[in-house]
Amino acid sequence: MIALLGVPRVAHAQTDYYNTDSGRPITIEDAYPVERYGFELQLAPVRLERSSGGSYGWQFEPELAYGIFPRTQLEIGLPIHVTDGVPGRNERGLAGIEISALHNLNVETAGLPALGVAIEGLLPVGSLAPDDPYASLKGIATRTYRFARIHLNGRWTWGAEPRETHHVPGASSSEITPMHPLSHHADSRSDELSRWLVGAAIDKTFPLKASLVTASAYVEQPLERADDLRWVTEAGLRYQWSPRLAVDAGVAKKLTGDDRPWSVTFGAAYAFAIRSLMDR
Repeated sequence: MIALLGVPRVAHAQTDYYNTDSGRPITIEDAYPVERYGFELQLAPVRLERSSGGSYGWQFEPELAYGIFPRTQLEIGLPIHVTDGVPGRNERGLAGIEISALHNLNVETAGLPALGVAIEGLLPVGSLAPDDPYASLKGIATRTYRFARIHLNGRWTWGAEPRETHHVPGASSSEITPMHPLSHHADSRSDELSRWLVGAAIDKTFPLKASLVTASAYVEQPLERADDLRWVTEAGLRYQWSPRLAVDAGVAKKLTGDDRPWSVTFGAAYAFAIRSLMDR
């Protein structure tokens, strides 16, 4: 087994901090997938959100991405949610199965940014999963300048509006259990599915320190069309801890609505390859 995993990938892994995935550490991502035959395992991605009402929501979402074709990756994630702080609404469990495919359409040139397209799905599996499946289409653009990189993301989601919302007696709408993905909570975490999302990010790399700092802002329409738009701002850092391990941390703040929760996130990504797949 050690021999299977012992494929030198140092050149790619040492620059893994340069690759910004959705939620790692911000919602807006770049247009580049995992390299072909490469694996990237999100080891311990954790997100904590606190609402103004004092309730907390934790999310743990291990993910595995694989470069199945040139400039194309497949990814699967298992979001596990834990909600605390609302009387009678302490919950924990699997909140669905997330699957996605990302394809980079072109190499960035002087006249054209790098473009990518992603297809994403959320399957209703688990005790805290939505009642229905959801599918999304995302467009991504990345432009590199001397001073920084700029990223634009746009996403549209197909699927039914939530069937019901569980209100807590005596609680405001902002105290409905947060961070549940879709059907049972009115205020999902900032990077959860919405009807549509448009946002931009800027990042700056420091190659000598193997690190990247980034910030973003985006607006999204909740799945319930009658709900107000949500505006969110984020900032984060990625650092290459070792040739194969990159760590990240971020903070986000909702800017609109009666409840304006903040959240923090941290995680680690481990890059590796399996020799037998490359020898085919």
